Amino acid sequence: MSHRKYEAPRHGSLGFLPKKRCRRGKGKIKSFPKDNENHPCHLTASIGFKAGMTHVVRTVDKFGSKLHGKDVVEAVTVIETPPLQIVGFVGYIKTPKGLRSFRTVWSTNNFPEEFKRNFYKNWYKSKRKAFKKKQKTELEYNGFSVFENQKIKFQIKKFCPIIRCIAFSKISKTGLKQKKAPVLEIQINGGNTTQKINFVEKISQKEISISDIFRQREIIDTIGITKGKGFQGVIKRWGVTKLPRKTHRGARKVACVGSWHPSRVSFRVPRAGQTGFHHRTQINLQIYRVGKALDSNNGSTEFDLSTKKITPMGGFPYYGNVKEDFLLLKGCVMGSKKRQITLRKSLSQKPQNFFNKKIQLKFIDTSSKWGHGRFQTKDEKINAKNAE
Repeated sequence: MSHRKYEAPRHGSLGFLPKKRCRRGKGKIKSFPKDNENHPCHLTASIGFKAGMTHVVRTVDKFGSKLHGKDVVEAVTVIETPPLQIVGFVGYIKTPKGLRSFRTVWSTNNFPEEFKRNFYKNWYKSKRKAFKKKQKTELEYNGFSVFENQKIKFQIKKFCPIIRCIAFSKISKTGLKQKKAPVLEIQINGGNTTQKINFVEKISQKEISISDIFRQREIIDTIGITKGKGFQGVIKRWGVTKLPRKTHRGARKVACVGSWHPSRVSFRVPRAGQTGFHHRTQINLQIYRVGKALDSNNGSTEFDLSTKKITPMGGFPYYGNVKEDFLLLKGCVMGSKKRQITLRKSLSQKPQNFFNKKIQLKFIDTSSKWGHGRFQTKDEKINAKNAE
């Protein structure tokens, strides 16, 4: 017989220790894709909210695969992505210890309430004077740049190779009840520093939709917080094998937690504790569709007989209706319903011909997710009843 550590090894990577609750309730981007001055200026990230999952039927287009030309059923996740608005930008300088923020420039136009709420603990008891001095009236604003501080802009152009814009997601346009808009720093890649600042000024007054950042078939990364599962034992937390039935004092345990000496429990030994609500990054998820909110046919394909939207009958469980633009991502995404998901362009570069092929979706399921859904639309259900 071999040793137990070979027969029944402990599951789970020790690289994720300590497994404790995340302090933030949202995903933080810790590294952005590599910058290239030869490319045009573009944003590298966005914010979305997990609505739920469904399944699609897709024709595989991959030469050399045994599935080439055949239809497969795949699970997909729907991420609702309301538009972004730029409110400022930050210049970063490179130091021996890493990046350091140099200067921040705020926009002069009026900020909505959902963004200002981030600067108050109690919105109702506050005086709500955040950014009062920086804002201009429409008469003062005409003919001036959105970012009026020319001295700071000149310093940023001179010293800062990295520019990141400050953006917030217009969460008020969704059906979510959260009133405080999530804020994100998004790095601008491509072009030199002057071109990057000009790019920020150009897009600052516009609503930036998800189609301006990502496209179909693109490979992206998602960053977020996993589902919280509370305090769990070693069987669920680490996947160790349950002990035999006749074991003294319990079976859902680790029998030996270490030797006599050293007289302490090693960090490598599986122990009970917090499970879930951890900060995680999923890499290389493919976009199957970039859906438009105004399109009444955004949930159907060219093979469908009826027009339908992406929201299933009865709405997504514990989420509701998808009112804004959305992404259809292959596979599952971490987190519970309504949780904020940070979307980032992939750190690994794909060849240009990778995007030439199209994703051919033959069917997107929009039946009810509350039970055993049978109908795709309300009209189908009414027609079936009338036929009976």
